[in-house]
Amino acid sequence: MKSKTFYSHGKLLLSGEYVVLDGASSLAIPTKYGQSLIVEIIEEPYLHWKSFDENKSVWFEDKFLIEQITTSLPPRNNISDRLIQILNVAKNLNPSFLNDKHGFKVETHLEFPKNWGLGTSSTLINNIAQWANIDAYKLLEKTFGGSGYDIACAQYNTPITYQIDNKNPIIKPIDFNPQFKDHLYFVHLNKKQNSRDGIRHYHDNKENSQPTIEDINKITSEMISCKALEQFQNLMLQHETIISKITKQVPIKDQLFKDFDGAIKSLGAWGGDFVLVATKHNLYKYFKDRGYTTIIQYSDMILQNT
Repeated sequence: MKSKTFYSHGKLLLSGEYVVLDGASSLAIPTKYGQSLIVEIIEEPYLHWKSFDENKSVWFEDKFLIEQITTSLPPRNNISDRLIQILNVAKNLNPSFLNDKHGFKVETHLEFPKNWGLGTSSTLINNIAQWANIDAYKLLEKTFGGSGYDIACAQYNTPITYQIDNKNPIIKPIDFNPQFKDHLYFVHLNKKQNSRDGIRHYHDNKENSQPTIEDINKITSEMISCKALEQFQNLMLQHETIISKITKQVPIKDQLFKDFDGAIKSLGAWGGDFVLVATKHNLYKYFKDRGYTTIIQYSDMILQNT
């Protein structure tokens, strides 16, 4: 039978991590890597789910009756339970979703490793929302939570500014294509950071965030209009200093890369996933000698304005 395919872009947050939750303007970038969801109708009233990683290997598979999605069941495993919860919320938001007599064969296909932190969950949420014909932000709010910038990246083909105003997302496509992009890189820290843990830490430690929000808004604006690498490096350093103070965490450069000649900035929840590196020097030997071998040039990661 004919299948339907849905697709969502991955995400990186270049500015405004943590404080985006309290209304700061952030610079968010959709990535060239994303995730697709393919749905095919089958006669049996089952949902047969298969998830493939970037190497086309199955990393998750389960099969359950459609009616089980709205039934309270004994726990199966963490992934199955989470998936059933998401589908249940989607059905609550659109009662006609999964309301047919037939079933579905569903495949998800990742284009990036799960531990990269580019949005395995957010691309799934946005794809399921497209399939169920519901608001992806509401589905996110009732499942994983968070600011929603990752949903915006899933839906846009260009860099954006993202801001929450009275709980509503304000999204503005922007022209962000730095002249010095050949000196920008993303380096993976070899571990996955749980965004929900990072958000919890932020809320537990933050103080009055309004002056911080104003400072970050200014940095975000200056990053977008920046013409020189040295100025961009300085903005990265300012940003790290501000977030370090408000979250009571040590910047990643001070922790691991004190002797590196260039600027390093955490992206998203601090402590894992990718960092942004800005330098005029050859950085490959420096990071590879220290065991950080996933190094991606800016232009190879980011969707450019089209």
